[in-house]
Amino acid sequence: MVEAIIYRYRCGVAWRDLPEVFGPWQTVWTWHRRMAADGTWDEVLAALTAQADAAGGLDWSIAVDSTIARAHQHATNIARHTGGWVELQDSAGRAA
Repeated sequence: MVEAIIYRYRCGVAWRDLPEVFGPWQTVWTWHRRMAADGTWDEVLAALTAQADAAGGLDWSIAVDSTIARAHQHATNIARHTGGWVELQDSAGRAA
């Protein structure tokens, strides 16, 4: 089960896309959810972090990701009276 959970996070796949070799995805998901709820994953992270820090394997650098995910204009609730934001800006400039 742990290998299936690691595979899922490493590859970034949905739970339903886990390979069949790991068994039913529902079983893996349920096992992961229970371990998260009872704090098992927090304990594992704390132990691994403490070991790595003691061995000098951590430098405690912080990385900030400035990735922006934009929604398509049709995914919003905004009513478009013209072709969109660019045309609205051009119309305002021409009217002046």
